[in-house]
Amino acid sequence: MKAYAIAIALLLAIFGAIGAYLYQRFSAFASMDFRPPPVTVAVSTAQTETWDETLTAVGTIRAVRGVELTSESSGEIVEIRFASGDRVAAGQPLVVLNDEVERASRRNQQAALELAEILFERDRVLLARQSIPQTQFDRSRADLERARAQLAETEARLANKRIEAPFAGTIGISRLDVGDYLSPGTLIATLQDLTDLEIDFTVPARFAPALRPGLAIAVRVDAYPDRDFPAEVTAVDPRVDPDTRNMLLRARLARTDGLLPGMFASLEIDLGQRQTVVTVPETAVTYALQGNLVYVVEPLEDGALTASARVVRVGRVRNARVAVLDGVAAGERVVSVGQNKLYRGVRVVIDDRVAL
Repeated sequence: MKAYAIAIALLLAIFGAIGAYLYQRFSAFASMDFRPPPVTVAVSTAQTETWDETLTAVGTIRAVRGVELTSESSGEIVEIRFASGDRVAAGQPLVVLNDEVERASRRNQQAALELAEILFERDRVLLARQSIPQTQFDRSRADLERARAQLAETEARLANKRIEAPFAGTIGISRLDVGDYLSPGTLIATLQDLTDLEIDFTVPARFAPALRPGLAIAVRVDAYPDRDFPAEVTAVDPRVDPDTRNMLLRARLARTDGLLPGMFASLEIDLGQRQTVVTVPETAVTYALQGNLVYVVEPLEDGALTASARVVRVGRVRNARVAVLDGVAAGERVVSVGQNKLYRGVRVVIDDRVAL
């Protein structure tokens, strides 16, 4: 009996030791923190800034004086007095057509005019002497006027045989050669005055109260991505397009060096007004089709920090900062680097040395 008691006591001691060991291990296991480690991010503070209110638009640069040179007359080209790409002066002859028929007609009409003048002077003297009736003198005067008109018509046709530059500018590539037959309306070349350029563009009609001549514009083109070309609104169309609900504006460029007609341009119009906006760094906004997100850093009850996603409405971008129109208040801290590692309920540690 005593042996059984000893065996039972030994078993109880063994199982008690095992239970105590397992309890100790499970207690230690239960006290362990299995949450993922916090994510290290860099943060910035949303700031209140005062920006000039601007409006963006797009347009195409055009020359104030720019034409496609054509001819009113037809004929064979006998001279081309320009080279493609030349700078030409106003009135400079560019193309000469064959005018032999017109010059022969002019000689004939000059002779007819001289005869009409002689007959008119003779009849004027005879009328003064009452040697001829008034009707004969009237006929002589009409013949003289007809001869003058016919000569003037021929002179005009002769002038049309010489195509001249209507203004000073740079001429484009010639489309014709000597010996070609030129028909009315056929393109000879383009002529552009590159010293005076303008842009026509449209903006939504809701901005009409702020639109007026004199507004300053910054113009950018793909050829010079790091340069702004100043321009100024010169005219605002008084009519809204009923199909697009847009208004047409025209601006003239103050500096044209390097710009060419036909270039696509983006415009930023200064509306002359000031606007207070909340801004965050451009890197703080995650752009997505479902909505633009900003991660805002907030404290937890235990003193730790977490980052929660907010859908925001953004506006213009300026100097690497984005205007947040809704979703973030001034003074809130937003994650500017490390958003790709964040998820719902994440804990964060702030380290502004985190690189992009």
